[in-house]
Amino acid sequence: MKKILGPLLALTLLISACGAPAAPEQDDTLHVLATTYPVYLFTTAVTEGVEGVEVSLLVNQQTSCLHDYTLTVGDMKAIERADVIVRNGAGLEDFMDDALAASDAPVIDCSAGVELLPAQGHEGHDHDTEYDPHIWMDPSYVQGMLSAISMGLGELVYGDDWASHGEFHTGQLAAKDMLEQARQRWQEQMEPLQGNGLITFHDGFRYFAQAFGLDLLKAIEEEEGSEASAAEIKEIVSLVEEYDIPAIFTEVNGSDATAQAIARETGCEVYALDMIMSGDGTGMQPYLDAMQKNLDTIVEALG
Repeated sequence: MKKILGPLLALTLLISACGAPAAPEQDDTLHVLATTYPVYLFTTAVTEGVEGVEVSLLVNQQTSCLHDYTLTVGDMKAIERADVIVRNGAGLEDFMDDALAASDAPVIDCSAGVELLPAQGHEGHDHDTEYDPHIWMDPSYVQGMLSAISMGLGELVYGDDWASHGEFHTGQLAAKDMLEQARQRWQEQMEPLQGNGLITFHDGFRYFAQAFGLDLLKAIEEEEGSEASAAEIKEIVSLVEEYDIPAIFTEVNGSDATAQAIARETGCEVYALDMIMSGDGTGMQPYLDAMQKNLDTIVEALG
């Protein structure tokens, strides 16, 4: 596939024409910075096989939530070096708003144009986000994220003529095909469990529950130093008993102290689900593997 050196020059001219200085790294590579691991996977999928594009990941931490994350000096330098920044959006990266505002790099928002669920807030935390940002946990939303990345990169590199160049569109279509095949398998796998009650100790599984027809009865964001209150524990115990729920779910990088206490009192099991906020690899396969593992866990726990 041909290099995109010409379009890169066009991108530099476009940014300069808008009054912004030239990109900090004067080379023949388009430096794309993905803010989070899911965005990184989808961006590398879209750009797979395109020469002259380098995608790097900003935050790859084993954390269940980013609300307490603080940018490092290395993070700030990565933002400064970027030619393009791809973000999840919907408030997930509010902690880096000031840094992004100081950057001259164009920003692609993967949540633009999709129907977002309203935020419910974290138990024990103060948040100003209006919407639930965990959109990558629903495969149908990932389709929109892939489209946003492909279109955003195409417009930035090729301008108004982006639709006639297939580099990014080819990667997008390949990724969407992989995702759609997996989604159909997942729907069949989860069909017998539709309507089952779900209790999670992380509030990031609302899109996941919506995607697979699960009834999210209660979601508590529990981290070290902010355990569930006595009233919340009583409520969860009542829900487990009322709906005869065989298992409750923590997040792989979160606390399970309260969940284990509830398990001892009610006899239910405790399983862990993955928010896919960190990992190794590129492209769609790590995401597909993680989602498959989540669904296998749900089937084992509730089936």
